[in-house]
Amino acid sequence: MSSALTDLFPYPIVQAPMAGGVSLPRLAAAVCEAGGLGFLAAGYKTADGMYQEIKQLRSLTARPFGVNLFMPQPDHAETGAIEVYAHQLAGEAAWYETELGDPDSGRDDGYDAKLAVLLDNPVPVVSFHFGIPGGEALDSLRRAGTVTLVTVTTAEEARAVERAGADAVIVQGVEAGGHQGTHRDNPENDRSGIGLLALIAQVRESVNLPIVAAGGLMRGSQIAAALAAGADAAQLGTAFLVTPESGAHAVHKQALTNPLFVRTELTRAFSGRPARGLVNRFLREHGPYAPAAYPEVHHLTSPLRKAAAKAGDAQGMALWAGQGHRLARELPAGQLVEVLVSELADARTALSEFPAGEGGAG
Repeated sequence: MSSALTDLFPYPIVQAPMAGGVSLPRLAAAVCEAGGLGFLAAGYKTADGMYQEIKQLRSLTARPFGVNLFMPQPDHAETGAIEVYAHQLAGEAAWYETELGDPDSGRDDGYDAKLAVLLDNPVPVVSFHFGIPGGEALDSLRRAGTVTLVTVTTAEEARAVERAGADAVIVQGVEAGGHQGTHRDNPENDRSGIGLLALIAQVRESVNLPIVAAGGLMRGSQIAAALAAGADAAQLGTAFLVTPESGAHAVHKQALTNPLFVRTELTRAFSGRPARGLVNRFLREHGPYAPAAYPEVHHLTSPLRKAAAKAGDAQGMALWAGQGHRLARELPAGQLVEVLVSELADARTALSEFPAGEGGAG
C-alpha cells in the first residue's frame, strides 16, 4: 500500500462519508482519534457549509481526515419521465402535506466551489464519488499535499482512475449501502453489480493502486477477508451509522436492526440513481417506476423525505443501509474502531494458525 495513504492512519479502517447529515465532524473525529480515517461528506452541502465542518473537525482532532465530493452529473435525464414520476408522487405530497421539490435545483452540487476551498485550505485526503475528476484537479490536489481516492464499481473504472492519476481506489461492492458510485449511470446495468470479494480480485489484477474495500463490512473478520483478497484497507458506513456520534435520524438508526425491515434493495425511488436501502413502503411502491434521473429525483423527493423524517415515519424515509445492517452495534465510534481492530487481529491470528494444506471437503 502506498505509504502516502497508509502512513495517515494506524489501522486499516476508514469511516465512509455518508451524505445527508450523517458524517458529522464529531463522528469523523472519534474515528480519527481511535486510529482510523474519519471522513466528512460534502455532498448536498454548500462550499461554506463544507468549510465550516472542516474547521470544526480540525478543532476536535489533529489527526488526518478525509473529505468526499460528488462529481457533477451529465444532463441526460428525460424531462417527460421526471414529470410522470412527479405525477405519481402527488399522493405522497398530499399525505405528508408538503410540496414536491424543484427537480432543476442544480446538477453540480457546487463542485467547483468546493474544490476551490480544498485547494485553498488543503486537507489530507479527498475522495470522489460518481466519476473521475479531471487530471488538472488531481494534479492540483497532489501539489497541495492531498491524497486522492476515487470510488469504482468495476475493474474498467479502476483502470480509468489509474490513467487519470488518482492515488488510490475505493472498490465498492454491490453490498454497499447508499449510492453506488458508478461512473456512468446506465439503467441496463442496474442488476449487474459485482460482489466485493470478486471485485477486489478483479481490480487487484487490473491496477497497481492501493485498494480501499467497501460493501457490507461490519465485523473485523470481514475486514480480514477483504485484506486477504487484496485490499489495503476497509471502508465501513452502515457500521458507523448507528453510533451516537452519527447524525442519522433516530428512526433510521432503529430501523437497521428492526425485525420489520428484513432486507435491502438497490432503488432509484429516492434519488434517481441506484442506492441500497431498507425496503419500506416508499421503495416498494415507487422503486419500479422511478426514472434514471439524478439529481432531479433527489431534489423532487427531498421535501417528502424531510416530512417523513419529521413525522417519524420510517416508511417514507430513505433508509440507506448495506447488506450487513442487521450486524449493526450501538457502540461509540471510537470503541467500535477498537472492537473492529481486536476482531481483525483475532481473525488474522486464526488464519496464520490454520495448517497449510489441511482442509475439509464439504
